Amino acid sequence: SAVSNANANTAGANAGKEEEGQEKDRDVTLPNVTGGGGAEEAKRREDEEAAERASTAKAAAATAAALRTAVVSVPETCDLYRGSWVYDEVNAPVYKETHCEFLTEQVTCMRNGRRDDSYQKWRWQPTDCDLPRFDARLLLERLRNKRLMFVGDSLNRNQWESMVCLVQSVIPKGHKTLTKFVNNGSSNVFYAHDYNATVEFYWAPFLVESNSDNPKVHSVPDRVIQWHSIAKHAKNWVSVDYLVFNTYIWWLSALDMKVLYGYGDRKKGSFDEGATEYEEVDRPVAYSEVLKTWAKWVDRNIDPNSTTVFFMGMSPNHITPEAWGNEGGIKCAMETQPIANRSATLDVGTDWRLYAGAQDVLKTFRRVPVHFVDITALSELRKDAHTSVHTLRQGKLLTPEQQANPKTYADCIHWCLPGLPDTWNQFLYARIVSSAS
Repeated sequence: SAVSNANANTAGANAGKEEEGQEKDRDVTLPNVTGGGGAEEAKRREDEEAAERASTAKAAAATAAALRTAVVSVPETCDLYRGSWVYDEVNAPVYKETHCEFLTEQVTCMRNGRRDDSYQKWRWQPTDCDLPRFDARLLLERLRNKRLMFVGDSLNRNQWESMVCLVQSVIPKGHKTLTKFVNNGSSNVFYAHDYNATVEFYWAPFLVESNSDNPKVHSVPDRVIQWHSIAKHAKNWVSVDYLVFNTYIWWLSALDMKVLYGYGDRKKGSFDEGATEYEEVDRPVAYSEVLKTWAKWVDRNIDPNSTTVFFMGMSPNHITPEAWGNEGGIKCAMETQPIANRSATLDVGTDWRLYAGAQDVLKTFRRVPVHFVDITALSELRKDAHTSVHTLRQGKLLTPEQQANPKTYADCIHWCLPGLPDTWNQFLYARIVSSAS
C-alpha cells in the first residue's frame, strides 16, 4: 500500500464559483415568492453537505486506520549509517524554511543572509538499502495519544526543531501549538491537537544535574556536574512513549570535568544546598560514569513494552579546515559542499573516546533495549551545513561587521534548518514506523 509523502501538503481548497444574475429582459422568471420551493432547496443542499461531510470523515478515518497499521520495511541486515551523501534537488529538503513558522532565528540561515541553499539538498543514501522517505502523517498516526521527547543539550534542541518542522507540515493552522514553559525553562512542547500528540524538548545538557541546568543562564565559567544525581531531571521523563537522549558538546569545554565534591562512598554534595567544591576527573571517565547513572535509571524505571529509548551519537564540530584540506579556511565559514574524495582518515576533532564509552555503556542494559543512532561519522562529512555566521550570538542576530569576522563569530557547532538534523530524524522515523505499533 502506498504511503503519502511528508511534503505532500494536501490543499483543502474547494474553490467556490459565484455567478452574478443579470436581468436582461422584462420576461425574466422570478423566484417563487411563496417560499415553499426555497425551503425544499435549502433542505436538499443541507442534506448533500451533511452527506459530503460524512463521506469525507469516513475517508479520513479509513486513511488514518491504514496508516496506523502500515509498516515501512527496513531490512534488519541493512546498516542505515553506512553510505554517502547524494545531491538531490527533487527529494530534498523535505520542508522549506519559509513554511515552518516554528523555526527559531538561530537556525534560519537563509533568512539570516546565507546565499547558497545547496546544504539543504543533500540526501543520505545507505549503501545496501534505502532510508525511508519521511511521511509526516504516518509518523503522527504512530504518535497519536503519545509523547515524543528529546532530552539533552542544544544539539538535541536543534534536532527537536527539525522534528517539529517535519511533522507540522501536514497539520492545518489552528490545529497545532508550540508552548515554551518559562517557569522552569526546561520544556518546549509542540502539540498536534487532532492527534493528541506532543513533540517535546527537555533541557539537560549533561543528563545528570549540573550548575548549567538553567537554559536561560547556563554560560557559567566553571561547569560542574553531579554525576550520580539524575532524579531531579528524570522525574520529567517518566511515562514518555519515545525518549531521545543526547549529551556531548558540553563535555568539550575542558580535558578534565569538574565533579561536585563528595562522590563515590563520600557524602554527596548538592547544588540546591549551595555546594561548590569539586574535584577534576578525566573527561572519558566522567562521561562513562554519567552514562552509567543514566543507564541505571532507564533500566529501573522504563517499561520497554510502552517506551522506546534512543541515544544519539555525537554531533561533530568543524573548526579545523585543514582537516578537510582547506588550509586557508576559517573554521566552517564559506563551506558549501560536504567533504568528499578523502584519501586520509578524517579528523575534525571528535572525541572518539566518548563514543567508545557510550558504546560500552549501551551494552550493559538488561531490561530495556536502547537504540543507538550512529550519526557521528556521516555528520563529520557535513562541514557545509552549520549555521556559521548566519545565526544568533547571545540572543541577537549577528551584525554585518560580526558576520565579516567568522574567526570570532562563526558557529560551527549548530546546524541550519532545513538541513542535517532532518536526516537524523529520518533515522528515528525509520525505527519508529518499521515496528508494528
